Amino acid sequence: MVEWDLEIHPGTPNAEIVYGTGQDNGTLAVISAFAFLADVRTELKADIHLLERGLKIWFAKMMAWQLTAITALLAIATAAIKLL
Repeated sequence: MVEWDLEIHPGTPNAEIVYGTGQDNGTLAVISAFAFLADVRTELKADIHLLERGLKIWFAKMMAWQLTAITALLAIATAAIKLL
């Protein structure tokens, strides 16, 4: 059989096929394999974009939280100085 497949943990007892082209014809197997890889690449790019966007949002929230904390500390310090 000419089928192309994708295996995880190759060469170990946990080896497992996670994708197979299901084709006996070599040309169709290659086309199917490349179509699968192109789809995976597109999905990974989308996932990376979402992760990047999420990190930017998280970073912005952390910066806002830090600025709020610094502002609160400055207010406390100012009040303490006035009491002296």
